[in-house]
Amino acid sequence: MEDPELEALRQKRMADIQQQQGNQVAKEEQARQFEAQKQSVLRQILTPEARDRLANIKLANPQQANAVEMQLIQLAQSGRLRGMITDAMLKDILHKVIPQQREITIQRR
Repeated sequence: MEDPELEALRQKRMADIQQQQGNQVAKEEQARQFEAQKQSVLRQILTPEARDRLANIKLANPQQANAVEMQLIQLAQSGRLRGMITDAMLKDILHKVIPQQREITIQRR
């Protein structure tokens, strides 16, 4: 024979777990929708070559690529972009945004 309090605790715990899973699914769905909207905007403002370059950068450094994507989307939404961004224009933007690595030389004395 089981204790009614123990059964109530089990039911409460199961309800909590189901609620957490529901919240997680909702967050994942929201993230997917945001990513789809972001990709849609990027398709409108970038040429195919520029999108390929940005995808390559995203593989190498996802954080910097995400920052550049967000800046481009903000520029597009504010109306400061005229026309599509070409590969050459994207290269210029990346050179300005991504800090250049310093060359380190060691001198022996």
